[in-house]
Amino acid sequence: MSKFLEMAVEIVSAHASTTQMSKEDLVAELAEIHNALKQLGEEGPATEGEAKEAEPAISIKKAFGKDKVTCMICGKSMTTLGRHLRMVHQMTPAEYRKQFNIPRSQALAAKNYSEQRKQMAIERGLGEKLAQARANKKS
Repeated sequence: MSKFLEMAVEIVSAHASTTQMSKEDLVAELAEIHNALKQLGEEGPATEGEAKEAEPAISIKKAFGKDKVTCMICGKSMTTLGRHLRMVHQMTPAEYRKQFNIPRSQALAAKNYSEQRKQMAIERGLGEKLAQARANKKS
């Protein structure tokens, strides 16, 4: 079932629960609401998406700070963008970089967060363990 049809069914069900309707009325209202939702769905996101692509919520310079990074699509601040992009905006970091012309050298994580993770890896000896594992694999 399409998402518009599911939405229409929910709307008509809610309306029918408070108003007495005949079978013909239900079918007619369902068709009418389904068509209206399809038209809104075809028109709405295209123009909204174009506006989002044309204008970032925040400039590149302001988006990448020491303690936080800000999503240029929605303006939400966090320590890393990767998961946010996948879960909220259904896009990969590569697509995000391309959309806003962000160079690959720019990390999509806050600088202080990256430094903390680096220090934690050094303290745990992860680099040495990785080198040892690679050496063992070659043998």
